[in-house]
Amino acid sequence: MSAKKSKIDLWAENKELFTPSAKEPSLVRIPPFAYIMVDGSGDPNTSSAFRDAIGALYGAIYTLKFMLKKHSGIDFRVMPLSGRFLVDQPPELLLGRKDEWKWTLMIPLPSVVRQADFVKAVAGASEKKNASPALHLLRREVLKEGLCAQILHKGPYANEKPTIEKLHAFIREQGLAFAGSHHEIYLSDPNRSAPAKMKTIIRQPVKRG
Repeated sequence: MSAKKSKIDLWAENKELFTPSAKEPSLVRIPPFAYIMVDGSGDPNTSSAFRDAIGALYGAIYTLKFMLKKHSGIDFRVMPLSGRFLVDQPPELLLGRKDEWKWTLMIPLPSVVRQADFVKAVAGASEKKNASPALHLLRREVLKEGLCAQILHKGPYANEKPTIEKLHAFIREQGLAFAGSHHEIYLSDPNRSAPAKMKTIIRQPVKRG
């Protein structure tokens, strides 16, 4: 009898990347990660596209998880949802209108997941009742963020501004420049957590000089 395979846990394998301090920003180097991604635009609080994108991501990731476990004996931890917000300069995010935001929502994938597995999972999710209309927009892509500054925000999403400003001040103090999109990692489920207890990693790719 073969030994039972252990669950792949990207969180446990990269714990230092997902447990920043809420008191002071820090620098981390993020290795390339594969993600299921979907692009969209509009206010995350009111946009139907944002809700559809979340539904598509979770529909695909759980279909993939159960498909691989059943057919290959591979199991993995589903990682938190992430959002990247696309602006020319990240500080502009604090000034712009939310209904004009462009974003990419995504969930990390274990490296063992092949493109063929992803395609099969999306097809399977599309056949389910109440499937998200955004499933056909999903893609698998490797993101290379490299050097990043990050901090943990505690509290409602609407109160992130001081935390983001603190992170941007740290970046300037370190003599670094912005080098990519503002990235948020949602550690709490807003449907299950009180607003005051919400936790979000605020991450910003940077470069030296």
